[in-house]
Amino acid sequence: MPESEIVQKVPVVAQDFGFRLHHVQLAMPPGGEEDARRFYHGLLGLTEVEKPPVLRARGGAWFRGRSLEVHLGVEQEFRAARKAHPGLVTNNLEELAGSLTNGGVEVLWDGDFPGFRRFYAHDPFGNRLEFLQPEAPDQLGA
Repeated sequence: MPESEIVQKVPVVAQDFGFRLHHVQLAMPPGGEEDARRFYHGLLGLTEVEKPPVLRARGGAWFRGRSLEVHLGVEQEFRAARKAHPGLVTNNLEELAGSLTNGGVEVLWDGDFPGFRRFYAHDPFGNRLEFLQPEAPDQLGA
């Protein structure tokens, strides 16, 4: 089906539903909880959040920062997200890069996003993460 036909079949919604992001879900292999804690708490400084009892038996771990929540869920046949990734905004990109580098994590700088300084890194499971800092202090988005 040509793209023009697909676009015509999508209904136009003239309403703002007030969406905001609650969490990002990333996958991890079974038994990776301690590695997740070392990375997401130890290097990124996020606080571990207790999972609800009904979900605890599934494994994984949840972490929270100021306005960010990352859920790591166990996948039996795990495969890392090498391209898909969350873009996490920070107010101290240099210090974060230093924390990751000192923790043995490779940081790959990329200057291709106008208005932002950014780098990519991978969590212990190979999931790609993007870290950004706006060049202008009051710059909020894309």
